[in-house]
Amino acid sequence: METTSRPGHPLPYDTYRQAIERETLRFAEVVDGADPATAVPSCPDWTLAELARHVGALQRWFSTLLTGLVQEPPRSRDVELGLPEDAAEYAGWVAAGVPGVAEVLRGTDPRAAMWAWGEDQHARFWARRMLYETLVHRVDAEHAVGREPEIDATLAADGVDEFLVNLPYAGLFAPAVKKLHGTGETLAFRCADPAGGTGAEWRVRLEPDGFRLLPAAADDAPSEPDAVVRGQAADLLLLLYGRRSYTEAAFDVSGDAAVLDHWFAHTAF
Repeated sequence: METTSRPGHPLPYDTYRQAIERETLRFAEVVDGADPATAVPSCPDWTLAELARHVGALQRWFSTLLTGLVQEPPRSRDVELGLPEDAAEYAGWVAAGVPGVAEVLRGTDPRAAMWAWGEDQHARFWARRMLYETLVHRVDAEHAVGREPEIDATLAADGVDEFLVNLPYAGLFAPAVKKLHGTGETLAFRCADPAGGTGAEWRVRLEPDGFRLLPAAADDAPSEPDAVVRGQAADLLLLLYGRRSYTEAAFDVSGDAAVLDHWFAHTAF
């Protein structure tokens, strides 16, 4: 049997800061020159223009939250965007926001207490969240223009952890998450590649009042989960975000498929 462990800590703050810059510029490069009206299959009803507007606006909003170290949920998400009138210029607008975002992240103490919708009530939550929001949407853009995306395995594994750690709190904007219950079923996501952490495993238990991510080597965890999905870290990340299906050949699946179907019917966002 594989040795299992869940990555216990986020990556260093500077890793997020630097990766956000790289991923944002990569996103802008993908969108630049493409038809803004191009459909984005992984984001139904969105075009590349709408995807670019979302990425740029969200980064600016996160930066506003970090600048103010807000202590309670904001009542509005309105920020000054400076959005170009021509959608063909959105790629440049996204890229132009990079220096400002970098300045905010450099000037922010990652340990500063602040409101966050997820588990970690510190400024570092927003850097980690911004990275994976940007990275996954960069992949969305690449798929839309016919490119084959590449994802760093170490970042992907951390992205899996970030998703699962915060998912119990995501009902704020993903109502289906609130309906994810069970009777003690467990499912596991196992990492298959060395760079992502071979043997790294995330276990989730579905309970009558919701679900929870189990700590590594939890005393009350069964020896074998009811359902297991094993794959490369990058594939697991996209699977959790609803960009892939566990039925694809990239995944080694065992156990009760009904448990997996129940999970994925309530969790993608």
